[in-house]
Amino acid sequence: MQYTQILYTLTDGVARIAFNDPATLNASNEVMSAELLDALDRAASEARAIVLTGEGRAFCSGANLANFEKKLDDPRIDVGTALDRHLNPAIIAIKSMELPVVTAVKGPAAGVGCGLALSGDIIVCGEKGYFFFAFRHVGLLPDGGSSYLLSKAIGRVRAMDIMLRGKKVYGPQALDWGLVTEVVPDDDVDARAMEIARELASGPRSLAYIKQQAWLALDQSLETALTSERVHQRKACRSEDFAEGVRAFTQKRKPEFKGR
Repeated sequence: MQYTQILYTLTDGVARIAFNDPATLNASNEVMSAELLDALDRAASEARAIVLTGEGRAFCSGANLANFEKKLDDPRIDVGTALDRHLNPAIIAIKSMELPVVTAVKGPAAGVGCGLALSGDIIVCGEKGYFFFAFRHVGLLPDGGSSYLLSKAIGRVRAMDIMLRGKKVYGPQALDWGLVTEVVPDDDVDARAMEIARELASGPRSLAYIKQQAWLALDQSLETALTSERVHQRKACRSEDFAEGVRAFTQKRKPEFKGR
């Protein structure tokens, strides 16, 4: 697929995927969403980590509602069609893929952009970056997984207040509440995200299992978590990287992991 609304580069094992429609603050549309899904699939086959970001002043300003204005009188209007086709599969792909995903939030992550930003395994946010749960202001409800991801990250009571009242959560507050991994100056967001992603890209095969186990733990009982940890540990100890890690430890040197 040739991309027109995202940028894709591969450097040092890191696939950088950037929403690229600065004029709309990277508002989501069907073309952009389809390209994102394709880019994630491409990265899964050739990269070892991903940075998901936005060009210009924003991460993603949410769905481009102007596209629905001509359909407002249609009794069968369904703004969720794009979710079914591309956006929800993209969220699932980010969660289920073996590659660690770093999201880099500059400016607004609004509407469905909240779900995309919060789906990252590591979330880097600018000091003036913010999450805007704007859905109630246009008569809709949180989608793109944002209701689940927000509630899991900061708890039902805070999440309910934010979603029902359509609040913005800025970087420092998001960090204090555990919604993001770290906050950096706005000009440093992309560089810091790439720095972390390069570190992850040089990591062992077991990072895939750590990611899978962490996601599973959100909804597992302790008993089920113990079982799935056991299964993942067996896979990890049979990897080339475990053998390298043990040899490096005994030889008192830095391991050179291959992701295998």
